Amino acid sequence: MTRRKKKRDTVLIVDGYNIIGDWPELQKLKLMSLELARRELEERLEEYAAYMKWRIILVFDAHLQKGKEAVHKGSNIQVVYTREKETADERIERLVQELKRRQTTIYVATSDSVEQWVIFGQGALRKSARELQLELGQSKEEISGVLHRPQKKETTFRNDRYPPDVMEALEKIRRGLK
Repeated sequence: MTRRKKKRDTVLIVDGYNIIGDWPELQKLKLMSLELARRELEERLEEYAAYMKWRIILVFDAHLQKGKEAVHKGSNIQVVYTREKETADERIERLVQELKRRQTTIYVATSDSVEQWVIFGQGALRKSARELQLELGQSKEEISGVLHRPQKKETTFRNDRYPPDVMEALEKIRRGLK
């Protein structure tokens, strides 16, 4: 009896404010409104999650806010605001520990070098903010290419589409017979 190889799940955990602080277009949005920058990042990650078929968890610091952790689920991603006095790094480390399984590949997107070493030591893989930005751009181009690819016209003539008398008349025309 052969064992069936189980498909590996992939999870991407994103340090939200770290990414916003690294990507120039999100930095500009942040100057207008932090909420706009968060929304833009969330929308981009939603599309990326759908394309990659990955589970994505977007983590934002709330350590300066009062209250408990807040979790919002989008169609393809989960957005986590940490609890009071908890940093995004601490929550990301906890998530890596919770998600670490034999059949799960975990990536963490952050450009915080200390955090990269910590999560790497826990068995997760790292993506810098720049790597994530490039991958999102590439996936967007691939999606756009698929959506804008011209549709192939059917080149074969199907006999079952028309009644027999019409097919006979068309065949005579094709052969140059009247």
